[in-house]
Amino acid sequence: MNRKARTSRYTTLTIKYIVCIVLALLSILPFWVMFVNATRSTTEIQARAISLIPSNNLAYNFKVFEGKSFDAWIGFKNSMIVSVGATLCTVYFSLLTAYALTAYHWKMRQPFFTFIMAVLMIPAQVSSIGFYQFMYKLSWTNSFLPLILPGIAAPSSVFFMRQFLLGALNLDIVDSARIDGASEFYTFNRIVVPIARPALATQAIFAFVASWNNLFTPLILLSSREKYTMPIMVSLLRGDIYKTEYGSIYLGLSLTVLPIFIMYFLLSRYIIEGVALGSIKE
Repeated sequence: MNRKARTSRYTTLTIKYIVCIVLALLSILPFWVMFVNATRSTTEIQARAISLIPSNNLAYNFKVFEGKSFDAWIGFKNSMIVSVGATLCTVYFSLLTAYALTAYHWKMRQPFFTFIMAVLMIPAQVSSIGFYQFMYKLSWTNSFLPLILPGIAAPSSVFFMRQFLLGALNLDIVDSARIDGASEFYTFNRIVVPIARPALATQAIFAFVASWNNLFTPLILLSSREKYTMPIMVSLLRGDIYKTEYGSIYLGLSLTVLPIFIMYFLLSRYIIEGVALGSIKE
């Protein structure tokens, strides 16, 4: 009986591993095809759209960038400035707002949280015209500031941070810090921020990816080529009326995706810590 139970358990584990491996391969496949197409010529891509074997046209695809005014270094620099700035604003101020909604008891706390959730339901495109007019009056239409500062108000991040603090933050620790004479900002920066590190890492990934992939807002605000972000530069890699270089387009997309992978690999272990922390019950 025990032998049958062990055999059944091993069979179940084997099936689970096989399913996980297949799902992982299916997740990786689109990115691998994109990277492979970045090394292929337009003729090869048109003849056979999907190939798993890299070709030898990577250098030529890089040369196509010269005729398209595609400067990967400028695009990386501008996108990094915008994405890192917006990510820092999002995670810090969202946690600060969530802390105010969790640690303080004030009369309008619940209506204020309800208002934040109502704002979450409004699509960003609805307010785009008014946002552009407001930035135009401030003379910020060709600046990185309107792409960074709105990260201060991120309703979805506030909701996530609040739910995390409700389960992970012990208010007795906050009260002890107050009794010891610590200021509110000292308590927040030295106690709350380290506790919320897994939540900060998770939201940092989401905020960085959203800001890095954002095309609509930079496209309507930025008018100078020296300030174009990577998504704008990739969108300009369309060919003339005679020919479109698909290999260079895939190469531009590959360059755009690489920082996202790096960001995820750097912070993924904190997500695992967050899942483990959320599974612990007192």
